[in-house]
Amino acid sequence: MKSKSHKKIPLYLVIAAVLLLIILRILWSWSYSDGFSGLSLLIPLLLLLFLLFALCASAFFSAWVYQDCRQREDDPVLWAIIVFITTPFIGLLLYFLRRSEPKQNCPFCGHRITLKAKYCEACGSQIKSKEEKILMERQKTHHLKLIIAGIVCIVLMLTCLTGFIVSAATNTGINTDVTSNERVWNLGTIRMDSNTYLNGVWELDFRSASDGFVSQEKMTIEDSGTQALYADISCQTIPDGASLILWLVQDDTAQSIDVTNLSEPLVYPLSEFENGDIYVRLQINGVEDTVSKIYIQ
Repeated sequence: MKSKSHKKIPLYLVIAAVLLLIILRILWSWSYSDGFSGLSLLIPLLLLLFLLFALCASAFFSAWVYQDCRQREDDPVLWAIIVFITTPFIGLLLYFLRRSEPKQNCPFCGHRITLKAKYCEACGSQIKSKEEKILMERQKTHHLKLIIAGIVCIVLMLTCLTGFIVSAATNTGINTDVTSNERVWNLGTIRMDSNTYLNGVWELDFRSASDGFVSQEKMTIEDSGTQALYADISCQTIPDGASLILWLVQDDTAQSIDVTNLSEPLVYPLSEFENGDIYVRLQINGVEDTVSKIYIQ
């Protein structure tokens, strides 16, 4: 009777496929946005390498856990997935708190005993020193290459993270100029209720934001001679000195309008601009509880 051999897909191929899918997903997202506009190549490269090394570290440690579980007759697939998903730091901590003692058959009766057992629980036979030495040899750290590769990935990951933080903190290679014809990147925060851009209508509702925070959308002018920008904006909370500035930026042309206290919707002609893409930005300087609706018609 012929026995059929089923080839199992190696774990590292599965991990490589997952990493590839994640990278493709990131590239697909970039293709539908401004991409790296407004950033030096170093910034996204450091971030991408950080994510890549983080995933590789998780993959290497997951592979080691998989092999360790097999030796301990635990559930290797489950623990490998847990370590990969929860990052090595949390996953390995959980695994080492939970992992069982390695076992082997008693040389006298075949009962499963731990490597540290002096006597067999089933037959009571004493584990002789020679057999104990053999068992203890099996406890030595295995698959050191996976551990070393994981540690190297963590070191590289932290190096990339440090470089990214330093670049962001010093504004090196990050465009924060509200009048720029490239995408503006914020280093602050915003508390939003909603931010949608659908069918040419941009609706932004926010509670508060760090001073100078810029929210933006890229709109399209089809006929600058007849079209205008419509902005219905209401700021409910305006502390002393606070303001909300609407910016229209296209190439070298940048126009600003103070929309902090609009009594009625703004209608701004676009005759000074050309047909094509235009950046519409709201620069938030302390105003809170704001509702806005902006479109070109």
